[in-house]
Amino acid sequence: MNTNLNEKETTFYFKTNIKCGGCVATVTPFLNAVKGISLWSVDTENNDKILSVTSNGNIESEIIDAVQKAGYKIEAVD
Repeated sequence: MNTNLNEKETTFYFKTNIKCGGCVATVTPFLNAVKGISLWSVDTENNDKILSVTSNGNIESEIIDAVQKAGYKIEAVD
């Protein structure tokens, strides 16, 4: 039985300094390693370089840790 069907997906938004394709390539393995992320993207055209992450469960702190380990700044958008 797949228990993930009952979990609600949540989307988190963060301001970052991930500003180009090279930066996205650098952070990719860090975000892909976070369990529970089903989809993520960075809007490099937005002045705040918004990272959007859709996940199963509340993994906000894991997302922040992953981006910081990749060497980038990140803060949650309320």
